[in-house]
Order: sequence, then structure tokens, then C-alpha cells
Amino acid sequence: MKMSLAQRVLLSWIFSLIFLVMLVLKLDSKIHWNWFLIFLPVWTFDTILIFMLVVKMAGRCKPDFDARDGEQSLKRRLWYLTALLLKLAFCLTLCSRLERLTDMWVSVVCVPLWVLLGGALVELGHSVFHYRRD
Repeated sequence: MKMSLAQRVLLSWIFSLIFLVMLVLKLDSKIHWNWFLIFLPVWTFDTILIFMLVVKMAGRCKPDFDARDGEQSLKRRLWYLTALLLKLAFCLTLCSRLERLTDMWVSVVCVPLWVLLGGALVELGHSVFHYRRD
């Protein structure tokens, strides 16, 4: 499964637009839907991304796979998968807090987001200041 850049951008924009329209309608009290339904476009997009990542990672199991630069690629894809799962955890805890299903502090709700942002900073620092040891 390979999507072109235009398809990925279009898919991102469509899901973002749907989510923002539903969010504005919910915040203006025009619709009285559950918060889990409002975040459904975000979760649908994340599910598609997770599926694509798992397919790419499973492609490494083929017998004719070329293992050049494979370890770095695998580590990066594992980080992407972890980041998506942290984002999903944040959205789930946020929705459960907004629906008053759990009585959590907002700081506890934001823990997956903070871990995600910390990991993104480490990844950025690694990609900017990384040098090869040949």
C-alpha cells in the first residue's frame, strides 16, 4: 500500500476539516453529540496511519528484504507507532474527561501528550545533531 504525497496531504486535510467542523459545532452548542464522536475523524486517520505503519513493518519479514539501513528505519517506524499510540491515548483520556466518565486531573490527562512532545524533542535533537561515526 503506497500513497502519493498528494493523496496523503488530501487525506490529512479532509480528516482535519471534518474534525474542526464538528468541533466548532460542538463548542457552539449546535450539536449535542458525544465527545468520542467528535474525535472520530482523528481516530479514523490515526487508524489508517497505524495500519500503514504495521504493513510497512511487516514488509521487513519478507525473505527478499534488503536490510540496508534497516535498523534505523525500523527504529524510526517504531517511534512513529509509539507516537501515534501516545496521541490516541491522549485523545481517549481527553474525551473521557470531557464526558465526565473519569474524574482525572487535567495534568494526568496531558501526560501522554507531554511524553509525546518530549520524545519529539529528542527525535528532533537526534536528527539535527546526529553525526556519522565511520
